[in-house]
Amino acid sequence: MEVNDYKIEPGADLAYADLKEAFLYEADLEGANLRGAHLREADLAGANLSGANLSGTDLAYADLKEAFLVEANLAGANLRGANLKEAKLTGANLAGANLRGAHLKEANLTRAHLKEAQLYEANLTGANLSGAKLREADLAYPDLKEANLRGVVWDGSTEWPEGFTPPEQ
Repeated sequence: MEVNDYKIEPGADLAYADLKEAFLYEADLEGANLRGAHLREADLAGANLSGANLSGTDLAYADLKEAFLVEANLAGANLRGANLKEAKLTGANLAGANLRGAHLKEANLTRAHLKEAQLYEANLTGANLSGAKLREADLAYPDLKEANLRGVVWDGSTEWPEGFTPPEQ
């Protein structure tokens, strides 16, 4: 399904829509309501989803490379295996999101809310997590090479990679 041929109004209501494998490359979905939508394996590379409601959305294995998700609500979203390389997630709410095996290389997660997020085997190489909230997040096995962890907020239940020294708070 190609959606780029149609005009999508700002703040469109696409809650619970079945957009599996949709071609939404560089689509402008700013402020859209995509709550609970099925976007598994969709192509959202370069799409503008800033301020969008994606809570509970299935984005497993979706291509979100270089997507704009600034201040987006992704609470409880399934982003397992998603490609978020160089995505802009500044201030995004990813509380309880499944990011297992997600590719977040060089993603901007500044001030992102990652409480209880599952980041098992996620690639965070070179990601900017400055000021991110990591309370109760599972960071036990992701690749944190060259990740910026300056000012992150974490607690005793945050899981870090074995042998990794967490940044001072």
